[in-house]
Amino acid sequence: MSVNGVVSPAAATYSDLAYANRSPSEKLDLYLPTAGTPPYPVVVWIHGGGWWSGDKGLPVGSPQFQLLKNGIAIASANYRLSTQAKFPAQIQDLKAVVRWLRANSAKYKLNSAKIGAWGKSAGGHLAALLGTSGGVTTLTDLSLGNAGQPDHVSAVVDFSGPVNFLTMDTQLKQLGCPKYNGTGHNAASSPPSSLMGAAIQTIPAKVATANPETYVTANDPPFLIQHGGADCIVPYLQSANLRTRLTTAIGASKISYTVFSGAGHTNGPFFTQSNINLIVNWFKTRL
Repeated sequence: MSVNGVVSPAAATYSDLAYANRSPSEKLDLYLPTAGTPPYPVVVWIHGGGWWSGDKGLPVGSPQFQLLKNGIAIASANYRLSTQAKFPAQIQDLKAVVRWLRANSAKYKLNSAKIGAWGKSAGGHLAALLGTSGGVTTLTDLSLGNAGQPDHVSAVVDFSGPVNFLTMDTQLKQLGCPKYNGTGHNAASSPPSSLMGAAIQTIPAKVATANPETYVTANDPPFLIQHGGADCIVPYLQSANLRTRLTTAIGASKISYTVFSGAGHTNGPFFTQSNINLIVNWFKTRL
């Protein structure tokens, strides 16, 4: 299959590289660029799936592969799901991915100073959290490996990521949406409650530790945030509030923010050719 006349990879350059040894899930696929000159910038792709499902596998023709023809490597990472371990295991794993990439940058011809993150839905949440929590020890497990390497990233793309779990149901009601899955995010059976280990409204202090806004500082990297205006799974107000918080800290010039009118949850305009071109060019500028 080809995209814009460029054949997309059928397989990763390196598959199932173990970045830690706590769980069989702690593996990544590394795709090296088909253009450009090493050392290559690299973007960590973080899959969605409500933190309890999903996989790092990228099908042939995936739009992410357009990074490769623009000289940017892709590290598509699995992480422990909420069925295996509760938060903060997921962000600990992704921080371990970043440290592993830096520790192995010479081996794989990567630029250790130019690492970005891109995720959608639950992956968007984790990408945003990775962006705002660089160096935060309470979300870091150095025993996962490469303890001497930093875990910050230099650019973040967030597609429809939840931010403040505690406000999602109120916002959905405000926007006229039905309860998510008929029960709401506040239910003990919901994806965020499963991630946190209890009904989220019963553990607000712990839930705050999973909120990217908690860690925002003036040192945070540039963000590109996109959300569907008609998203009735994760309300766009989650991204709107994160944008406001980041603007105060790092300035409007470092934030690109789009709400796609009428779009749902990471569908429609997110993966059009024009939008993928925008994402690729944004990463090229910042990495």
